[in-house]
Order: sequence, then structure tokens, then C-alpha cells
Amino acid sequence: MEVRAIAKYIRVSPRKVRLLMREVEGKKVEEALNLLTFAPQKGAPILRKLINSAVANAGQYPDIDVDNLFIKQIVANEGPTLKRFRPRAMGRAARIRKRTSHLTVILDEK
Repeated sequence: MEVRAIAKYIRVSPRKVRLLMREVEGKKVEEALNLLTFAPQKGAPILRKLINSAVANAGQYPDIDVDNLFIKQIVANEGPTLKRFRPRAMGRAARIRKRTSHLTVILDEK
């Protein structure tokens, strides 16, 4: 049985968090959490929290064994972009795009 957890409007670029997602997809939950604990990227603690949330969701079902869960699918979709401006030379302005992500984790039993 599949279990999911979703985090929306996370202030990390989807492109950067996808690099971490490729590392943990298909792995057992315990192994993925161990990898993310020592990853230096900004998205690592966010992904750890999301996977822990999915495991907690799985704990609500009595027929699911939490120890046999693996990451079936993990996705980072693009959320809304916050647009800011930075002053530049000669009165000009440059646009800064602060990107957000919608993260989804789907766990399943082996």
C-alpha cells in the first residue's frame, strides 16, 4: 500500500533538490535518511523531514510494516517564483528570482 507526504511552497530551487532526490529514490527509508543526514545541501534536512512525515503517515495504518518501506517515487515540482530586484549600475535594476518547490514523496512496501 502506498503512502505519501507533500510539502508545498518550500524555499529551495527544484533543480537543486532534484540532485538529492536522485540519490535517495528507490532506496530503503532507513538508508535514505542516513544519506540525507550527512548531505551538505540546503534541501537535505527538508527532504529528511518530508520522508519522516511519510513514515509517520504509514504508521497510522496497522497493516503496513514501517521497517520494510522504500521510496517508490520522489518528485520536485516548481512552485511560484518570488520576484525581487537588485539595484545595478546607472540606475538599472536586475531581477532576482527566488524559486519555490512542491515536494512529494511516495513510499511503498517491499
